[in-house]
Amino acid sequence: MTNKAFQRIYTRLEAITKATVTVKAQGVSNDELATVDGRLAQVVKMKGDMVTLQVFKGTENIPTDAEVIFFGEAPALNVSEQLAGRFFNAYGEPIDGGPAIEGERRFIGGPSVNPYKRKQPSQLIPTGIAGIDLNNTIVSGQKIPFFADPDQPYNQVMAMVALRADVDKIILGGMGLTNDDYLYFKQMFENAGALDKIISFVNTTEQPPVERLLIPDMALTAAEYFAVDKNEKVLVLLTDMTLYADALSIVSNRMDQIPSKDSMPGSLYSDLAKIYEKAVQLPEGGSITIIAVTTLNDGDITHAIPDNTGYITEGQLYLRLDTDTGKVIIDPFRSLSRLKQLVIGKQTREDHSQVMNTAVRLYADAANAKTKLENGFDLSDYDNRCLDYAKEYSSRLLAIDVNISITEMLDTAWELFGKYFTKPETGLKEALIEKYWKEAK
Repeated sequence: MTNKAFQRIYTRLEAITKATVTVKAQGVSNDELATVDGRLAQVVKMKGDMVTLQVFKGTENIPTDAEVIFFGEAPALNVSEQLAGRFFNAYGEPIDGGPAIEGERRFIGGPSVNPYKRKQPSQLIPTGIAGIDLNNTIVSGQKIPFFADPDQPYNQVMAMVALRADVDKIILGGMGLTNDDYLYFKQMFENAGALDKIISFVNTTEQPPVERLLIPDMALTAAEYFAVDKNEKVLVLLTDMTLYADALSIVSNRMDQIPSKDSMPGSLYSDLAKIYEKAVQLPEGGSITIIAVTTLNDGDITHAIPDNTGYITEGQLYLRLDTDTGKVIIDPFRSLSRLKQLVIGKQTREDHSQVMNTAVRLYADAANAKTKLENGFDLSDYDNRCLDYAKEYSSRLLAIDVNISITEMLDTAWELFGKYFTKPETGLKEALIEKYWKEAK
């Protein structure tokens, strides 16, 4: 070892795998950054004086006498109001041509907020998407995933949520984005004039997959600054957590760790929980809400990634293509927000719960009618009306391209009830019918 500008430098590698190197070193801390043969790396394992580092760009052609230079600190982010409106890479470096951020340097990946300082979530976060706001209302401090097939427009939905959500700051963590997706987000935010409240951390498909592991921690470090220090309402959007988990698998497999279910590392649950548990409602008013995309393999909800995610989060939102309307909708049968009862009817209109339940029940009746039709059974007049209702309900209240207020959503539902059903068929309370019923025009 020699000293060079007060950095620890080593020039003998003890072992090399496809993604990691091992060096005998002293005074090294866990998660510390380093360079190996000029390539950025991070400490992932220490056993005595044997230190293993993951090399973000891989270890191909690295010699055994490669120079290893330790930085003396873990990954960190400069936090200040200057973050707003900016785009950064996985290391917190600007990629939008703007100046470096000046501010307090904070290490990423720290512990979540002390449970003693947490408050029960109670603030509605409207998104303008009826399939969310009407049926699966999101609450500040909640953690909830989008489950979607890879061919569905989940990034477009995330952009819509970013532009419509009534929050102080939006923080996007993009992992494995195509260049088209990256440009889509950037242009959408710029064209909407919303850059002043959006902060983006981006890893693209052209960059090393292992870099994705830094994105959530970078995004959440920024989120904690605005939520804890500034008492702001922050929404964190993460896409795609499946690609994040794949990066975890790459590192663990190349370190010769024994894989668990679906070739995922045994630490998958804790790795995901470390991210999702950053969601919090603070007594002072600040909050961190997390919405994260998890793409499915052929709709397989039993895969280790969505399976573990479901145990950690407070519900789930399913995207699916509605074949009757040709629109992508929020599936009302498989989607669930476990915290919606904290706000519906309290921060929304008194009829919200009744309307929500009635609308979905009638949609279920339509699904039963469709099954009867597919099996060659005759349909009743009620069945046919249910089918007509379902098409309009899907296009006007479940489709992701609907952007209206919750009050408008409720009024639309009442309009559909009056158009396709009698008052007794809805099963709604008489007091609500007298107040809100809309006769068919």
